[in-house]
Amino acid sequence: MDRRLFLTSVAAMVATGLAACGRDDPAIDDAVADTRMFTAPQGLTKVALPHGTLYRLPGKTNHIALTVDDGTNAAVIEGYAKLCRDTGLRVTFFCNGVNRGWTEHAGLLRPLRDDNQIFLANHTWSHANLARLSSRKLADQVRRNETFLKKTYGTLGRPFMRPPYGYTNRRVAAQLADLGYPAVTMWLGSLGDSSNVKPARIVEHASEWMTAGRIVIGHANHAAVTKVYGELVEIIRSRALVPVHLGDVYAV
Repeated sequence: MDRRLFLTSVAAMVATGLAACGRDDPAIDDAVADTRMFTAPQGLTKVALPHGTLYRLPGKTNHIALTVDDGTNAAVIEGYAKLCRDTGLRVTFFCNGVNRGWTEHAGLLRPLRDDNQIFLANHTWSHANLARLSSRKLADQVRRNETFLKKTYGTLGRPFMRPPYGYTNRRVAAQLADLGYPAVTMWLGSLGDSSNVKPARIVEHASEWMTAGRIVIGHANHAAVTKVYGELVEIIRSRALVPVHLGDVYAV
């Protein structure tokens, strides 16, 4: 398919999903389902979650794991949820429960989680620097977020924990393992959108880092990424990558 036509079709698909929000119309749901370009990975044998640190997916693979952190912008959470719903994209979300978008858009995200299309993981309750916290406060950050995820989505978020800012040390890693997170989940590629950058810059980062076997980090914090959903999908599609969430790959 012509790249420009493809991007236009993705933009129209997401726009249709946005317009359909809140409308209880099975015909709309069927029409959206027919346009999905990604499906669940087939023939994937899960591997045991290692102890230590995750930077990339195991083995030689054509899979890619897009992970999305934080959620300070509720509209970006909504946009990602609709992108997943409308295209079949599989994403691991590292949630801070303090951010209202995870509650506000639970109605969009919960069905995706129940269908195992997305994985909701732990990023602490309020994005605290764990390396600076006492053991008691660290445990509170983790468990408070687990309580939120369990109440809102029916999951604890285990066993994937991404420490805010990527800040960790031996003490933090050991305590996280005791709390049910044996592998600190990092990344090996970024959309570069932790700050408010131009959409074109996000596409540049995606073009560089969205390659086979990588865990790529993005953020649900700034609106720029909502303008390049089509480009992100096109990069994945054109490179014949298969999107997975971390629960697809590791036995949990």
